[in-house]
Amino acid sequence: MNAMVPLGDQAVLVYCADENAALRLAARVREARETWLLDVVQAYTSVAVFFDLGQTTFAPVAEWLRRFQDAGAALGSMPEGRHHRIPCCYEFELDVRRVSEHTGLTADEVIRLHTTTKFTVYAIGFCPGFPYLGYLPAPLRGVPRLPTPRLRVEAGSVGLTGRQTGIYTEARPGGWNLLGRTPLELVNVRDDYFPLRTGDVVRFERIDTAEFRHLEAQRLSL
Repeated sequence: MNAMVPLGDQAVLVYCADENAALRLAARVREARETWLLDVVQAYTSVAVFFDLGQTTFAPVAEWLRRFQDAGAALGSMPEGRHHRIPCCYEFELDVRRVSEHTGLTADEVIRLHTTTKFTVYAIGFCPGFPYLGYLPAPLRGVPRLPTPRLRVEAGSVGLTGRQTGIYTEARPGGWNLLGRTPLELVNVRDDYFPLRTGDVVRFERIDTAEFRHLEAQRLSL
């Protein structure tokens, strides 16, 4: 049985055994389409289930989740997330040399491993639409953040740290190691455009500067 605790007065926070269990639970709860359900937010091994306080409270929702899981509704095969190919121009790198020094890999090996790995979106956060993508292949893991964060990281910058990679969806300070940049617009708050969701699968595709300029400001195809 997964642990459940209140998250404020309008959500149940469920702690699952692992990331895949959390993805399965989030998908099945969404599919149930309960009238009181407002939102489901999965982040790594936890799932927050938000409910309409005008219809229900914590205790009935927690009990529903317990019965829901006991009935086996959250088990079974992994839900199939959408697959995305995201172009990345590694000519915009700022920290490949630093990654190479920490990993013992050449720059070409760093880029090859980054582009041949399928990443899963395990969380969205930090800034609007920022996807936390896991997990890096073992040879790329363990590179720490920069000792001093940059005051500005450009929108579209692709970075890594620890065992994760991610994409800065808007310009802001940041301390991840930057490998390159995607020309695509991945967030537009005004238009409510957030194409990446937890459970989606991402592959990076290497492009050159000319292709970057050609694709600049286009949106991710869905």
